Amino acid sequence: MVGKFGKCILCCRSQVSKEEDMANESYEDAIAGLSKLLSEKADLGSVAAAKIKQITAELEAVSSKGFDPVERIKTGFVHFRTEKYEKNPDLYGALAKGQSPKFMVFACSDSRVCPSHILNFQPGEAFMIRNIANMVPPYDKTKYSGVGAAIEYAVLHLKVESIVVIGHSCCGGIKGLMSIPDDGSTASDFIENWVKICSAAKSKVTEKSASLSFAEQCHNCEKEAVNVSLGNLLTYPFVRNAVVNDAVSLKGAHYDFVKGTFELWDLDFTISPSISV
Repeated sequence: MVGKFGKCILCCRSQVSKEEDMANESYEDAIAGLSKLLSEKADLGSVAAAKIKQITAELEAVSSKGFDPVERIKTGFVHFRTEKYEKNPDLYGALAKGQSPKFMVFACSDSRVCPSHILNFQPGEAFMIRNIANMVPPYDKTKYSGVGAAIEYAVLHLKVESIVVIGHSCCGGIKGLMSIPDDGSTASDFIENWVKICSAAKSKVTEKSASLSFAEQCHNCEKEAVNVSLGNLLTYPFVRNAVVNDAVSLKGAHYDFVKGTFELWDLDFTISPSISV
């Protein structure tokens, strides 16, 4: 791989969320409890009994509705506001005045890979870009101006001190890259043309790991693509200048949510004089 791996700095065991199952169980438990109360308390007043029946009916109706995206957003924000925003007035008061993140993070759009959740980043700590397969395209004012604008803002205006590119296990974007036919043909409007940004990673992995299974090659490419992205960062003049002046460090990372591990490494970049042929 391009550069050297540093040691693994963090290992944690991932867990599968059970919130939806718990929610369903709570409804069912509540309904069962109310039904039991009605059957055991035959002497309940007519008003109380009627009220319990009404609540039971409402619970059953809510339980049968299924997933409501609007309600999920509402309850999610209420939880954030009451449990975080209102309990940390100093933090959110400071953030209202501006931001000064130390990190810029490139991460995949994959719903299983949330940098703030994985690394416990607090609001204001990390300026983030998320896209398919956490790729950093090379400097191009026209083709990749959106990503370029974000990098420029983070480095020149926010003065971030570290840029981290985080790859991850079971990455669909990397699998797509490794599956592109040798003739370069594509079957989608955007995805394959985007992941071709790291074609050099695919070439290196297929050349050096031909004897490995496709899954193993994809795993290797997840990390090698991170290194290609780190190299692409140096094609941005303001990033290169910041690195040379020790104002910004570049780091690669890989989060394995199957094993619950996180790797972080540096790359040794060798700057050679230009050669004209």
